[in-house]
Amino acid sequence: MKLTFLGHSGFRLETAGTVILIDPWLTGNPMFPEARREEATRGATHLLVTHGHGDHASDAPGIAREQGLPVYGIYDLMSYWTAQHGVDGRGFNKGGTVEIGDARVTMVNACHSSSLGGTDEAPVYAGAEAGYMIEAEGHTIYLSGDTDIMADMDWMGDLHKPDIGILCAGGHFTMDMARAAYAAKRYFDFTTVIPCHYRTFPLLAQDAGELAAALPGVRVIEPEVLVPIEIEARS
Repeated sequence: MKLTFLGHSGFRLETAGTVILIDPWLTGNPMFPEARREEATRGATHLLVTHGHGDHASDAPGIAREQGLPVYGIYDLMSYWTAQHGVDGRGFNKGGTVEIGDARVTMVNACHSSSLGGTDEAPVYAGAEAGYMIEAEGHTIYLSGDTDIMADMDWMGDLHKPDIGILCAGGHFTMDMARAAYAAKRYFDFTTVIPCHYRTFPLLAQDAGELAAALPGVRVIEPEVLVPIEIEARS
């Protein structure tokens, strides 16, 4: 399995014959070199979106149309994109599980907000924010989406037992490094943690040193844009 960071909260997940683009914000992302867009999207088979904010979802309809890909996410947003943009939206909801190629994906709760930019700056309802438990190659990845600490993380960790956490940790709009570390220690038993939603703007955390220091024994990987992270399959 291979995870490639696309900047901010975007990832490219490759497993067997499946290539899932997760929250692929490429246009206007200060972390992403737009000249390498084709490299980031090449061979993609599916898209997965956590919520409607532009720094996660703005490029998804265009990529879906250009490459003829299905997009998975919360029912309300997928229905809107299907009607307004003609994409193949595959909507589901919290507690629901779908097969996305070679991955099994369950939508779980997040604590944030979700909207699309509307006319005259009035936001358009985009359904609820979400996270995902992604099962592939013997691993379970907890993709937190944008969230703060939640009591729901207790049962989520106990039921799904993820070994890899992709955690928002930049602060201001989401939990910060200290809160992400607290959540990881209290609710989960990760072997690997990958922070995201940081470094993009000056008001966000610029490194994950605090997170790594608070999680001794856990492999904390500060991802670099378009540098693949190899994860060995487990039986």
